[in-house]
Amino acid sequence: MEVKSLTPTVSVAPQILPEEVAALAAAGFRAILCNRPDGEGADQPGFGEVARAASLAGLEAAYLPVASGKVTDAEAEAFARLLDRLPKPVLAYCRTGTRSATLWSLAEAARGRPLPEIVAAAKAAGHDMAAVARRIANGGRTPTGGGGIRHEVVVVGGGAAGIAVASSLRARKPDLDIAIVDPADIHYYQPGWTMVGGGVFDPRRTAKTMASLIPPGVTWIRAAVAAFEPENDAIILDGCRVVTYGKLVVAPGLKLDWGGIEGLAETLGRNGVTSNYRYDLAPYTWELVQGLKRGTAVFTQPPMPIKCAGAPQKAMYLAADHWRAAGVLKDVDIRFCNAGAVLFGVKDYVPALMEYVRRYGINLHFQETLTRIDGPARTAWFTRIGPGGATETVERRFDMIHVVPPQVAPDFLRVSPLADGAGWMDVDQATLRHRRYPGIYGLGDACNAPNAKTAAAARKQAPIVAHNLLRDMGAVQGGDAIYDGYGSCPLTVERGKIVLAEFGFGGRLLPSFPAWLIDGRRPSRLAWLLKERMLPWMYWKAMLRGREWLARPELAA
Repeated sequence: MEVKSLTPTVSVAPQILPEEVAALAAAGFRAILCNRPDGEGADQPGFGEVARAASLAGLEAAYLPVASGKVTDAEAEAFARLLDRLPKPVLAYCRTGTRSATLWSLAEAARGRPLPEIVAAAKAAGHDMAAVARRIANGGRTPTGGGGIRHEVVVVGGGAAGIAVASSLRARKPDLDIAIVDPADIHYYQPGWTMVGGGVFDPRRTAKTMASLIPPGVTWIRAAVAAFEPENDAIILDGCRVVTYGKLVVAPGLKLDWGGIEGLAETLGRNGVTSNYRYDLAPYTWELVQGLKRGTAVFTQPPMPIKCAGAPQKAMYLAADHWRAAGVLKDVDIRFCNAGAVLFGVKDYVPALMEYVRRYGINLHFQETLTRIDGPARTAWFTRIGPGGATETVERRFDMIHVVPPQVAPDFLRVSPLADGAGWMDVDQATLRHRRYPGIYGLGDACNAPNAKTAAAARKQAPIVAHNLLRDMGAVQGGDAIYDGYGSCPLTVERGKIVLAEFGFGGRLLPSFPAWLIDGRRPSRLAWLLKERMLPWMYWKAMLRGREWLARPELAA
């Protein structure tokens, strides 16, 4: 008997036997719900036998027979009513558990539970709800509308990667029919938030309306994606609208999991708790830095992967440089609590960073992950991994804390057929095509290519996807465009100097400039000018407009 939990009060199982009922009662179940019609299989006990065993064990039993593969809306509604009435917890069963899981999924959709949560719970119980995704998206009822709309190319995501790839496609084939799907009204230049938190940029420099950035001739579908149907060349939007495509590009970015740290969401933006990973909080970072004259400042970094792996320490260096200039550095205890085992993943840049760690008197704490925070008490708790893998809890007091949340793929991607086992878009790292579905491509932070998740990576990936997609359509000639893993992390080690880290797969250095101009392994004033003045301009005026300066793809022979 294999029982799988969907929620704390509802579980599903394959066919149960009368002699197994007592064990279910001992496990704490109070009701059994049968969804398998009597006589469906030659070796199947009838519901009456199971019900008698349930009565003897003190369990309530209910019978809602459903034909295999034919779950109706009325049956899902009846299932919901039974769940409301029956004592909890309830075990629902059928031949394999799938019908019961389907009924639960549709019932939960009618209650308003989001599709990704439903699909994830069913998937964890071993049941794939892809076949009823449209019904789940439609509030648990069978859609009655038409066939939706179609575009030659659909791009999911209107962030840096999505708009850049749409622009690169239009630059190569101006008459291509493209739609971008994204519900956001505002587009943010997120690399600028470090500078906002350091008092360098005004936050307004990092935001523009989405409408002003959608490439000319590209359709903007202002909606959120609920699910993917790659077998049908379709995506399902919230509200169960369906969009079909000839080619699909998936670039939705990633999800900042603020809820992954206990107590964090309740205290963000006050009690000395801040993060440069949010537009509205970066100014608070600068406010805290200016206001701190003595005390403890904690900076955290969660487990990888995260967007811009250098951002957690960039905030720290700029803050420390301000305290140095203000003459209070000696009175500030700076602590960097990093879930990783090293300061930076590419060893060539570590010596320069360590010079600043020593200059600012920063205390490094590796393999410490923030798990809980109490803002009013100014206390944070970390899980530290020690020698041999043993863990312990470390309590740290703070006067200010800069938190970087754990990060995951968006829910609708994580539970979809397009995801790998960890929930990321499953692509070939060289061509950025999906590994299993022809005609689907991925780029940006949500894909599983082993590169740093940076805007610079998306800038390089966009022309590669554009070329390979059009090549697959027969619209351009030549071999595949190949991605070398390029990413860039301008590490702001002090106001006016940057260590310009540029690297590809395996940590191979991929500098854009000769060493006599900018040696990325050393702090540079010129690299600061690049970050402060040139990169924002290149982002808004080049990358998002299909101008591929320093980003032309290399083609395989």
